[in-house]
Amino acid sequence: MDGLELVAFQIISSVGTARSCYIEAIQEAKNGNFDTAHSLIKEGEENYVTGHHAHAELIQKEANEENIPFSLILMHAEDQLMSAEAFKIIAEEFIEIHQQLQQ
Repeated sequence: MDGLELVAFQIISSVGTARSCYIEAIQEAKNGNFDTAHSLIKEGEENYVTGHHAHAELIQKEANEENIPFSLILMHAEDQLMSAEAFKIIAEEFIEIHQQLQQ
């Protein structure tokens, strides 16, 4: 496995964990456990940032004219990165809605 694949798998792993945290946060909010939901959002953010930094390093390398070859695994990693970001936004909205409904 080359360096690019390792970075791609790091991104996939980190943002996959983040997305799982965001989904779990929605379930916790649905059950009225808002402190836990917010903690899961924070945990998800920490994992997301790890993946985002790994991705940013690749972008920086390419900006410095280092050749980053096309990779289906990297494309999947970028898709997962965007998906996790969307899940965070949705999770935060659902948590807020559940808080309003349970007041």
